Amino acid sequence: MWESISRMQSLKKYYETLLKYENRDKKMINEEKGEKPQSATDPASDLFQRGFHVFMGDVTQETMLPIINWIISANFTKEKKHKELTLGICSPGGDLNACFALVDVMKGSKIPIRTIGMGMIASCGLVLFISGAKGSRVLTPNTSILSHQYSWGTYGKEHELFAQVKEYDLTTERMINHYKKCTGLTESDIRQYLLPPHDVWLSAKEAKKLGLCDEIKGTY
Repeated sequence: MWESISRMQSLKKYYETLLKYENRDKKMINEEKGEKPQSATDPASDLFQRGFHVFMGDVTQETMLPIINWIISANFTKEKKHKELTLGICSPGGDLNACFALVDVMKGSKIPIRTIGMGMIASCGLVLFISGAKGSRVLTPNTSILSHQYSWGTYGKEHELFAQVKEYDLTTERMINHYKKCTGLTESDIRQYLLPPHDVWLSAKEAKKLGLCDEIKGTY
């Protein structure tokens, strides 16, 4: 048995060595052809380096992770730090827990996060947008804006369902507190104008009036 393990370890080292030299040879060939590494020619990577990122899509753990890593990396870099990071958002919403993971990182960032809402900021997308630094939350005039109570569903035994109600109440409390901190509205106004039982669609001007944004930037 020990001989088999030893043989497997030797094979693993052999293949790792082959892979190392193969990658080295590919790099040398690309350099001879004058080709740049993918990171140097990728527009998204270039924007990251310049302190700008555009997020377009559903809010999930997978889509939030690169943005979280980007903000944390920008805060801990030993090179010249950005004075401001800009996050463009166009999102129909998604996972509220993943959303709040990014919100906490944005709020904990020593570098202010400028948010730009464009296309659509709905549900979680709006929660992310209003998390930008005060005075730096910009909407484009054609942005669709949706605010509503979060959707929730679960299944299980009766006692398990009652236990889940606590998390429902805690999440509602988180939402209310977040809106209060980001808009300056009272809980009563938030429940009336932003989180009533029905969906609330807003124009950019209405959003500004409610404290959801700081500026409406005309593009044409």
